[in-house]
Amino acid sequence: MRKWGIVFLAVALLLGDAATGRAVDFKVKGSWQFAFDYINGGNFMGKNRQGSHQIGQQWAAIHQKRDEFEAIQRLHLQLQAVASESLAGVVFFEIGEQRWGMAAQGGALGADGSNMVKVKQAYVDWMPPHADLKVRMGLQGVRLPGFALDNPVFNDDVAGITASYAFNKSFGLTALWMRPYNDNWLDTADNGVTADYLDNFDLFALLAPVSLDGMKITPWAMAGGMGPNTLKPFTVRNAAGNSKTFTFNNPSSQAIDGLQMRDGLFPAAFSSGRGGASLWNTAYSTMFWGGLTGEVTAFSPFRVSWDFIYGSVDNGREYLNRQGWFGMLLGEYDTDWGVPGLYGWYFSGDDDNPHNGSERLPYVATTNNLTNSLSSFGYRGNPIMGGGKGVLGTNPNGTWGVGARIKKLSFMDDLSHTLRVNYFGGTNDPKMAAYITGRRPMDGAGRALYRNNTDFNSFGTYLTRSDSGLEINFDSTYKAAENLSFILETGYIHLWLDEGTWGRYENIAGDSLNYKDAWKVSLNVIYAF
Repeated sequence: MRKWGIVFLAVALLLGDAATGRAVDFKVKGSWQFAFDYINGGNFMGKNRQGSHQIGQQWAAIHQKRDEFEAIQRLHLQLQAVASESLAGVVFFEIGEQRWGMAAQGGALGADGSNMVKVKQAYVDWMPPHADLKVRMGLQGVRLPGFALDNPVFNDDVAGITASYAFNKSFGLTALWMRPYNDNWLDTADNGVTADYLDNFDLFALLAPVSLDGMKITPWAMAGGMGPNTLKPFTVRNAAGNSKTFTFNNPSSQAIDGLQMRDGLFPAAFSSGRGGASLWNTAYSTMFWGGLTGEVTAFSPFRVSWDFIYGSVDNGREYLNRQGWFGMLLGEYDTDWGVPGLYGWYFSGDDDNPHNGSERLPYVATTNNLTNSLSSFGYRGNPIMGGGKGVLGTNPNGTWGVGARIKKLSFMDDLSHTLRVNYFGGTNDPKMAAYITGRRPMDGAGRALYRNNTDFNSFGTYLTRSDSGLEINFDSTYKAAENLSFILETGYIHLWLDEGTWGRYENIAGDSLNYKDAWKVSLNVIYAF
């Protein structure tokens, strides 16, 4: 409660200063968010590998053990100090998520949780005199461009500097420097002394948006370097059947963002004849992405948009490298009653060789404020909180699919709907499933096999070319008042998992390909001010 008091005291002081006549305009906005989720079958498994019924997402993307019904709340509070059109500062607090009844999150009796008040963003916007240059520096939300789909490479809060310059109404240029990690490595072998060297991770991006009559195009590129100590310490453990698991332990406090980054920059499984410290890279990892995204609206009410991305990561060892690509095409038609659309996507997948790295598109993090994902159940299709999102993954890496949707479907005032139907499959080689589950402890050359320290991936259900699935979403939004909205989300997912590929989900210790359908009903209440 003390941290809550500090936040609201800061608000009161800022507003008090505004009342004294200073030349700074203080603005406050935010939202209270409540989610009531019921999810059944979110792990897609009726039983775990030992044949027992188990609550929680065990096979699916997000490995969190939650009850089938959860009630959650969160508060977003943004304070803006505006000195002029060319100078402003913003601080964005996030209080929660708080699961009702959970003591560690302040949701239990007494409501005295700790560590629930977080600084989500804190930055300054400024413009130099007589120039069309806009600069933002500090903790900020960064979204790489994507017209057909939320960008599947980077979409998150990060520390950095963004500079945007408009040459004219048609052409601009944006440059970014981001520092996701630095000074987090603690070398326990050095008597607990912080060994904060070679542990920085920096990204540099350049965007060139072009706006023409009836068409928008944005080519972009991003490059970066990650020190060999950024994710240390690495842990390797012996597992059943003589296989080995690996874990990147640092920074352990980063939760979903850090776990997702580790899953996105490395293979899910690899083989090597090396051992010990020489298994890992000792120099900086280098990475690059390039993309082209755009839309054509010249034939309105028709709209066509597309995305294409190629990316590669060199982690200093062939078996640790990763490179792949992604493409998507979307066509929509705007009507008085809604916006129907058809789309298709393709992400490259792994081949059957665990020694030559991964052929999936590498990514950093895509967890923040997604608004145009493929779905609101299997993926994170909107910025609303709740546990019923991303059960297939935070992005559709290693899959292909086709889909149809109708957005903004409305027959009554203040009530709108979104309907989505997706059929999808995997693009990964079926043989990789045997390596990822540990059923093959060595590759064909006798090299030891190392696999991710989760059932499949930390944040992405691994589907092969022998697997497929169907997802249906129907989401409704009712605007009860100017600032009050009720959002009802329903979703259903069926997976066709190949028994020959997954070995009846046998991972040495058990045998249980007893998968089940997943479905959810989620009610969100949002008061925005």
